[in-house]
Amino acid sequence: MKILTALQTKEADDFTIKHEPISSIDLMERASGQCVEWITEAYDKTTSFSIFCGIGNNGGDGLVIARKLHLKGYHVNLFIVQFSKNRTVDFELNFEKIKVLGIEPTVLTEIDCRFKIEENSIIIDAIFGSGLTRPIAGFIAEIVEAINQHPSVTISIDIPSGLFCESNRLNSRENIIQANYTLTFQQPKLSMLFPENGKFAGDFKVLDIGLDISFLEEVKSTNYYVTKEWVKKIVHQRSKFAHKGTYGHALLIAGSTGRMGAEILAAKACLRTGVGLLTVQLPKNGLDIMQTSIPEVMCIVDASDNSISQLADIKPYSCVGIGPGLGNAIETQNVLKLLIQKANYPIVIDADALNILSENSQWLSFLPKDSILTPHPKEFERLFGKWTNDEDRLALQKEASRKYNVTIVLKGANTSISFPNGDVYFNSTGNPGMATAGSGDVLTGMLTSLLSQGYNSRDAAIFGVYLHGLAGDKANEEVGVNSLIASDIIASIPMAYKYIQL
Repeated sequence: MKILTALQTKEADDFTIKHEPISSIDLMERASGQCVEWITEAYDKTTSFSIFCGIGNNGGDGLVIARKLHLKGYHVNLFIVQFSKNRTVDFELNFEKIKVLGIEPTVLTEIDCRFKIEENSIIIDAIFGSGLTRPIAGFIAEIVEAINQHPSVTISIDIPSGLFCESNRLNSRENIIQANYTLTFQQPKLSMLFPENGKFAGDFKVLDIGLDISFLEEVKSTNYYVTKEWVKKIVHQRSKFAHKGTYGHALLIAGSTGRMGAEILAAKACLRTGVGLLTVQLPKNGLDIMQTSIPEVMCIVDASDNSISQLADIKPYSCVGIGPGLGNAIETQNVLKLLIQKANYPIVIDADALNILSENSQWLSFLPKDSILTPHPKEFERLFGKWTNDEDRLALQKEASRKYNVTIVLKGANTSISFPNGDVYFNSTGNPGMATAGSGDVLTGMLTSLLSQGYNSRDAAIFGVYLHGLAGDKANEEVGVNSLIASDIIASIPMAYKYIQL
């Protein structure tokens, strides 16, 4: 799913209106109808709604929602935020329909912006849409502050009022609706995917409002949101006559004294993701632990008791993953250096291997083309430098991918995956329960498995991150967000695969 700019979104609306054809007010009706469908599935008729509408088309959406909820038997309180005399045509048309139903709105102005929200009423924010370009100020800021201070659940329509669609560098972020849910049209807005804006967008839901498919296919974008439909096209189908050699032979270089659990997690995840054969290189004192824990793996025992001190022959393998529980001993650093020099295919670099790389930044220029780096934010900072906001961080990530010709998986909510050509894919799966020890090791094993099976770096990264998050979501359904551990993610990989193939 392409992530469009505010201008492109308007162009998509205009193109749909012209070529479907459909009137703008009927498109508004359709979009608002999708919101009402979501709202009525979430809340029964004992719920009342306090709906705040601006006087533009986002406010028009709010008026349609108010009308449809009223007709369905919900109690609605309507507030019009009158910040100008220039109401849009579609707002006026829907305002007339509201008056016919006998709904009496409270008009909030600079002279009098006082209002009262009924206890236990759900707030719906439809004050400003994605076209906003100036920070909210004046009496509207007072309204926003009052809404944010109210204990009720808040639902924003399309985008939280006050949040800009793309760049918020010039936005003070002081007067922005803090929504619990955002019902956004057709595709998420880029700003919703940045961690620093999470408190505004809340849990966003993408609603398909039927914008013209041909326009969406042709419009140019470098930002994408990963969906199940997209991933299904990536997944390789297994042949009836395949054998274990068909699906690659992976090598995992990981583990050190006291940290063998990381390699075990990565190895289990690698196997569960479908690799044909897996060999792990580990220190001597890890052999019994590994052979007992995972009988399916083959082992290369390092000469060192406690760490990885020598690079195994990597020619027999279709991919190498390195890093989980590795440690940073001098001899281990030399192993990573040799691997970078000798590998003639993409490798997966995570955890301690990233930390070693950050201390030897001159090695970055010699990384095998299309290798996958999987840093969390602190590891990313050590590798590529500090940033002042998430927009700068994204720019830094894109530049690093381009400069070093690698794929960077920057882990976190809506994990961003950047490629050398400038494209960035934001992941749609995962949950806070995955913020747990070993979750990254699981991802390393999964990505190593997919590269070994013959996926290219682009598809492996997109699919692997999505599958990892989806497995976490399936685990969350079973054990809950507070009790989820990395082993639960691995156990849920089969369910995630099944879900994708439905």
